[in-house]
Amino acid sequence: MTTSTGEPKEISVTAPALSGPVVAAQEWRDLAFVHWRVPASAVAPLLPPGVVPDVFDGSTWVGLIAFQLGDARIGPLPPSPVGGSFTEVNVRLYGVDAEGRRGVVFRSLEASSLPAVLAARAMFGLPYQWARTAQRPTDDGWEYASRRITGSPTTRGPGFQLGVDVDRATTVDDELSQFLTARWGLFQSRFGRTQWLPNEHEPWVLHPARVTSLRDELCAAAGLPGVVELEPDSVLFSPGVTARFGIGSFLARS
Repeated sequence: MTTSTGEPKEISVTAPALSGPVVAAQEWRDLAFVHWRVPASAVAPLLPPGVVPDVFDGSTWVGLIAFQLGDARIGPLPPSPVGGSFTEVNVRLYGVDAEGRRGVVFRSLEASSLPAVLAARAMFGLPYQWARTAQRPTDDGWEYASRRITGSPTTRGPGFQLGVDVDRATTVDDELSQFLTARWGLFQSRFGRTQWLPNEHEPWVLHPARVTSLRDELCAAAGLPGVVELEPDSVLFSPGVTARFGIGSFLARS
């Protein structure tokens, strides 16, 4: 799919080097990637200005991602003892800007560490939500769960539960898996403009996986009702990577 000024850049499993200092870093471990095809028209209104849906095989994609986040640090500082390690669950979309940069657009991110939620909102403008989250290994894979904290004893926040079995003897490295995971930045609305925040990490090691159970209210809460009622079109698992984030920049005003 094209933007107003050119084609999306070619997908690479190797991240381009950050052009400036590392402003933050964190480990992502034991990740489940569950994805559905959706029409581009369904997500276009949910993307920030200057970003259009990125398309693979005639569709754009909605991702529901669960994993353990740890070893979070800001700049050259040591890992923060405040944020600790916690399960994150996020709902994400895929977009491309007028420079052809392909990135993630987060609709929501659930995390059980309130300090981490507040810091991510304040420093990066990310739509983190405070939630009770957890995960545990099973005989053949992993289980994850989340329930958003609303602050009201009478209001129940959206919940999530996922179980996956993983084929660790096999790896996946095809065009679709690269499209869904080789993302070297994110787009977000900040200060009334759209910001690009680059990241880098080692190439993913991906295994095929199978959903054994799924109950989700996060996609609907993120403006994507009905998505999880269908069978997923892609399910992957990765043991993880260590991600580093660079200095962001704002998209040119149109």
